[in-house]
Amino acid sequence: MRRACDTRKGPFVAQVSLDDAQSPFVLTFDVGTSSVRALLYDARARPIDGMTAQITHEMTTTADGGVFCDADALVERTAKVIDGVLSAVGADAEKIGGVASDTFWHNVVGVDADGAAITPLYTWADTRSERAAVELRHRLDERAVHERTGCMLHAMYLPAKFAWLAETDSALVGRVTYWMSFTEYFHFLCFGERACSLSMASGSGLLNLNACQWDETMIAALPVRADQLSPLRDVDEPLIGLAAAYAERWPPLAHVPWYPSLGDGAASNLGSGGVNGSRVAVNAGTSTAIRIVLRAEAVRVPEGLWAYRVDRRHFVVGGAESNGGNAWAWLKERMRLEDDDATAREIAAVPPDGHGLMILPFLAGERSPNYNARARAAITGLSLDTTAPEIARAFLEAISYRLALMERILAANYPDAREIIISGSALLNNRPWMQMLADVFGKPLTVSGEAEATSRGAALIALEQLGAIPSWEDVSVALGETVTPNMDAHRIYQAAIGRQDHLYDLLVPPRG
Repeated sequence: MRRACDTRKGPFVAQVSLDDAQSPFVLTFDVGTSSVRALLYDARARPIDGMTAQITHEMTTTADGGVFCDADALVERTAKVIDGVLSAVGADAEKIGGVASDTFWHNVVGVDADGAAITPLYTWADTRSERAAVELRHRLDERAVHERTGCMLHAMYLPAKFAWLAETDSALVGRVTYWMSFTEYFHFLCFGERACSLSMASGSGLLNLNACQWDETMIAALPVRADQLSPLRDVDEPLIGLAAAYAERWPPLAHVPWYPSLGDGAASNLGSGGVNGSRVAVNAGTSTAIRIVLRAEAVRVPEGLWAYRVDRRHFVVGGAESNGGNAWAWLKERMRLEDDDATAREIAAVPPDGHGLMILPFLAGERSPNYNARARAAITGLSLDTTAPEIARAFLEAISYRLALMERILAANYPDAREIIISGSALLNNRPWMQMLADVFGKPLTVSGEAEATSRGAALIALEQLGAIPSWEDVSVALGETVTPNMDAHRIYQAAIGRQDHLYDLLVPPRG
């Protein structure tokens, strides 16, 4: 089995100057739920210093569970960050050999016959389709769906969204000619060609995972036709030849290959070093996830987890929570935790599970392992003496407990995965949380040294296709310190996980 090298023993460095960067360069753009960023990498998968642009944004939210945005506004933000990197690199833009991208999984927008977006871009966090998901579970064999597609019948996936839209706005659905993920739509505008990567398709709930084809049985059960979905492409089938308006805007990119977009989770694993069955990767951005990448002909999806694709040769298996950096941002705002350093010290001073609180952290519903979009957050044990740092610590512990449930499933199914890599700004910028997670898992955690793991993962795919590297599976990755667990705290947390499970059973309504 191939194993990525550790750059503590290898020649790679985390960043390189433009003068020292080796060509071909790869321009990447990463479309997330909280920002869009573009970066430039050299031929050794090193980010080039100063070659980055980022625009933050917020999704529109509604009281009934809606989480969406305007697709064309997101297109323009994406175009502007590409503008920013091209402006920064100047004449050296001629060294760019390809463009790679990643996008948050489980999103969809409806496009009319003229190629215009006529619906919002619906995200994974939009739970308005939960009732439709329940109805699908009554009509279909969810276990069989899970085995074929790697996805449950849940509000975050497209089957429930299509059923919900057809029920609530059939006139709008009737005007939709094509359904696309965001990067499909962006590429469609740039090239005039529809193409969906296997990676993005695998996160839709509509792909037969092992066959690498749209799942005919799933589509037949939904108000969608196969011809409304884009033709499937793997990463070795790039788009080339920008449409006139974009070729004029980006001359250096007009005739280089643009590779089909990866799902952000797959890209994150690749970029952080979680590239084979010996390493599990935990990432905390807006949400949190734990994943393993497998090279295999086919995959059996463990109960409680999902499975998607990196490409035709590789699967990514894992679980995710809808709560992570978004929960931390909510805590900071609601608890008025304005001084990060002071907050970190106050949280660290609270003993493990020493606050008398128990929390269900489902501010945006539940994904893995129970896939209950009806789950909502709850706090018990509050008193007049409870402090804001205690609530903050209890929340981070609660999120960690849910991740631990998924880690147990992965460990039981993939016992060779003995190393755990952690990445994501929400986690790496929060030292107390890193220690909590190590203590909850009872296992050492190795910090990824890659500041932008997700963008780097997309760049690795492009560099392999360009022939700059033999395989992304063999490229060195920068690794940082190891966070060692406190086993006394681990034993305390095991009891707390049991209490959280009991509270879950008492308060969370059945999935239906």
